[in-house]
Parts: sequence; structure tokens; C-alpha cells
Amino acid sequence: MTDSSLFAHNPTVPLAEKLRPQTLDAVIGQSHLLGPGKPLRLIFESGKPHSMILWGPPGSGKTTLARLMAHAFDAEFIAISAVLSGIKDIREAIECARTTLQHTGRPTLLFVDEVHRFNKAQQDAFLPHVEQGLITFIGATTENPSFEVNRALLSRAQVYVLQALSHQELHQLFERAHQIAMPDLQFEPHAVEQLLGLADGDARRLLNLLGQVQHATEIETPAKIDNDYLNQVLASSTRQFDKGGDAFYEQISALHKSIRGSAPDAALYWLCRMLDGGADPHYIGRRLVRTATEDIGLADPRALTLALNACQVFERLGSPEGELALAEATLYLACAPKSNAAYVAYKQARTFIKTSGSHPVPLHLRNAPTKLMQTLGYSRQYRYAHDEPESYAAGENYFPDELPAVQFYRPTAHGLEIKISDKLAHLRALDEQAKKKTQI
Repeated sequence: MTDSSLFAHNPTVPLAEKLRPQTLDAVIGQSHLLGPGKPLRLIFESGKPHSMILWGPPGSGKTTLARLMAHAFDAEFIAISAVLSGIKDIREAIECARTTLQHTGRPTLLFVDEVHRFNKAQQDAFLPHVEQGLITFIGATTENPSFEVNRALLSRAQVYVLQALSHQELHQLFERAHQIAMPDLQFEPHAVEQLLGLADGDARRLLNLLGQVQHATEIETPAKIDNDYLNQVLASSTRQFDKGGDAFYEQISALHKSIRGSAPDAALYWLCRMLDGGADPHYIGRRLVRTATEDIGLADPRALTLALNACQVFERLGSPEGELALAEATLYLACAPKSNAAYVAYKQARTFIKTSGSHPVPLHLRNAPTKLMQTLGYSRQYRYAHDEPESYAAGENYFPDELPAVQFYRPTAHGLEIKISDKLAHLRALDEQAKKKTQI
């Protein structure tokens, strides 16, 4: 017979759960929602809950706020996770809500964590019960609800945006945890700063890190907690970075816009943030190539070459040595003259082609490798540019005959495009001279 006592030990409650706020005033952060006169504070004070989506980064307090609402409104609290649950779990939760209402008259607050993980059918399953008022629906998500939550459900729920905790708010949380859970431990100021940096705005993460420190000191208590001790006891930790989520695209956007804005230090900051968070360096390299073509273009054609070379260097050296080439390319692109003239011209040309129809190639621009083609006039009257003055056939038309000349490319007054603009202006002047001669 198996000794059940072997399995009788209760699991250790994480420090984050032990210190979960029990009152609204104990919540740290989200003052834009919980301060006097702010939206969520007013909901608590009114006693009239409504369905909502809490959108914010990990550890910003979404679950805590949902639990506090259930307590404040004297509602039954049912929590399900979209990661682990399906339609069956949703039905069971709805049935529990119906039973609770019938037997006790108490409403139910249904909290759905990671609601963006539910598919359309699963999200639609909540709709009739939200409309009937059987449940107050609170969904929590780290992803943009505009893209990840069905429009029907989104229209029935108010979206509240939570923010990552600031450095000051994290420090306040550290002090609370220190005083309540580990008052005998002494932390050096630099060690505290390291913990706050590793937490990266995530309250739960900070408390989990402190939990690791607490468990380590139970074996042997050091005189002080310093940086060396933290590096010894903490598992490798990286910053917030979801390769398929908002953080990914937000940081890519910040990198791209910093380069476009000629801010090399900011660009290097975002590059290192992404690398530190586990971004694929190959993807970053591709983004640098895109930036070179979109935002620098012909103002400095070397930018594209350097970006491509950085990708090749990373292919050869790998990480971490190859990342220096990406950093070098990032700095060069940020410092290079900027022009989106090629990018704009390309987009205008593509749009023009879609609406202008398919005009035939003029006869004088067609090759004539056979006698039949020559008889039909292919390549007749073609002017070989290299035989013309300045290697330019002034006045020649290269557009379809029935299509007037269109200007897509307009060089900027930046970098090499200054010379390109001067060259094109000179050629246009030659065209005008040739046109006048034909009119005489």
C-alpha cells in the first residue's frame, strides 16, 4: 500500500501570491486607472461592475485587480486560463455561475487569463451570457485586443490599458517585500538596482526573484546581499521579449524609427535590448537591410552594402562576436543621410501600374533579333545612348507612346542625392534643348 503521507505536503506558496494585495489601496502602480477620480477607482466606488478587458504586460496587476473586484462586488470569482481551458471548461464555468445565481443570488465574475489564446468560437461562447448579465466578463491579455479579441466580444467590454511598473514603483514593492517577508536580510544598493533591472517592470517577476534569494539564504545566510551573490543564486534572466507578441513589434518599431530619426545612441539601445531579450539576430539583420533601402536609399548607397555585409559577418561568426557587426551597421545607418525618395517612387510606380493599363512597348525599344522583327519596325530609330553627346540621347522617350512621361523619383537634398538631383536637372535641360530643335 502506498504511503499517502509522502504526498501530503502542501506546495510552497510563492512570494508573489503571499504578498498579493488584499485591498485596492495596497495596489502598487496603475495610478492612471486607480487614482482618485480615475476609471477603475470609480468602478470600485460605484459598486456596479461591467465587463472589461485588462490589457497590459506581465506582472502589471491584471489578476489582482480582477480578484479585488470580485471581493468588492461580493461576486463569485471563477478564473480560467485560455492556455489550459477549452469549450468544456467555459460551459462548466457558465453552469457554475447559473447555479450560484439561482441558489445564492450572487453574481459571478468570470476571469479569463490570456484571453487572446482562445479562438473565435471559444470567445463567442461568452457573448450570450455577457448580454444576459449572467456573468461579468473580465479578460486579461498581454496582446493588443484590437487584433486578438473578437470584435463582437470587444464591443461588449471596455478596454483598460495597464502599464509596466516604473522603477520607483518596483522599488516601493521591493521595500514592502523586504519588510514583510525577509526583514533580516540586508541588501546592498547596487544589488537592489540589479533586482529592479531584472524585474523589467514586472511585479511578479521581482517577487519571484526575491523568492529565489529567500530560498537560497535559508541554506546559508550571507552578511549582505550584493551583486556577486545575486549572480550566483539567480537563474539566467532576460528582459521582456515575446518573439510573437507586442513587445517584439514595439521594439522593432523603436529600432527602425531611431535609425530613421538619426539617433545612433537610441538605435544602439534598442538593438541591445532586443538582443538581450533573445531576438533572432538574423531577423534584426533583415530589418537593417530594409531600413537601408526604405529610409536611406540613394542618399548613401553604401548603407545597403554595409547592412548586407553585417548579415554575412554574423553568418560567419555567429553570436556573440557577429552581433558587433550588427551594432556597427546600426550606428552607420543612424548616422547616414536619409532619403525615402526611392521608397516613395517605388510605391507610386506600383500604384500607377495598377491603374494605367498594360501599354505596349514602343517599337524603337524592342529588340530585333530576326528579319521579321526588323521588317515590322522593331528597334528602328533606336538611339544608342553611348553614341550620343554626354552618352545621353536627349529628347528620347522611354515610356509607352500613348503614355505621357511620369516623374516618380524625386531626389532629396541629402547626401548623394544632391548630386543625383543636379545630374537629372542637367539631363532635363538637354531634353528641353532637343525639343526646341525639333520644333524649329
